[in-house]
Amino acid sequence: MRARALLTSVLVALLLPPAALADSTFRPDQEFRLEEWVPIHVGPLDLSINKAVAYLALGSLVTILLGLLLMRSRLALLPDRRQTVGEAIYEVTQSQIAEQGLPSKAIGRWFPYVASLFLFIWVLNLLGFLPLPLTNEKVHVGGVGLPTWGIYAVTSQLSVTLILAVFSILFTHIEGFRWNGPAYARSFKPAGLPAFNLKTAVPLTLMVILELISHFFRIISLSVRLYANMLAGHMLILVSIGLIFILGGLTFYIVVPISFVIGILFYLFEVGIVVTIQAFIFAALTAIYIGSAIEPAH
Repeated sequence: MRARALLTSVLVALLLPPAALADSTFRPDQEFRLEEWVPIHVGPLDLSINKAVAYLALGSLVTILLGLLLMRSRLALLPDRRQTVGEAIYEVTQSQIAEQGLPSKAIGRWFPYVASLFLFIWVLNLLGFLPLPLTNEKVHVGGVGLPTWGIYAVTSQLSVTLILAVFSILFTHIEGFRWNGPAYARSFKPAGLPAFNLKTAVPLTLMVILELISHFFRIISLSVRLYANMLAGHMLILVSIGLIFILGGLTFYIVVPISFVIGILFYLFEVGIVVTIQAFIFAALTAIYIGSAIEPAH
């Protein structure tokens, strides 16, 4: 039924006069603009509720409900399809994320965090490809303004991915000092280098500074990888489908069918592969960073 409805929409768009759809002011980047829905300002802090906040709240709620429904509710010795899916997610997060990055002594403490991180990012990524009435535009029906439906990935907002990365790296160093005490600071000096003395003080200090910078860049790499992949995917889809609204004349009938197919292929690729891979990489790297801090290389 969904495929039939999609095909019908495409045929209707292709049969309409190009002038009816052409709009030279089409701006796909406007999908990522955040407007204040409920302004909240505390001194210099802007805590206003906007589209990103709404998606984060919805993502948190869906993540909690998925955890309860798939892994905590009505468990049986002979699992049904719902329980099988939950156990599969649990197995992947335990064997492929937690056990691959965390030492056995830390799995009990940090498995819930990396598993929740994976599920939360996966839900946020997936919600970004589901049309929802959480947009800045409204359509007026009978004098009543109703929100239009659209797609928006909150993980394409750098501030969101940045705070997730900051927490992961912060927890990494907290665990490093908790398990190793002040001796953890020695891990910032690369292994195999000689001890500090008058001759080696300057080069070793530079090496330590470079090591500290590399830890700082972990925040950037974690946040930008997720942000850039989700932003690029959405922009490609919006631009491909948006050609319907900006082309006119004979070009419309030649380019639009091709661009629409390309947009659908990008959509399927993002939903089927990128959504899960990006959540997996973020959670797996977090586990590796925390594990390497608990048992630093000597």
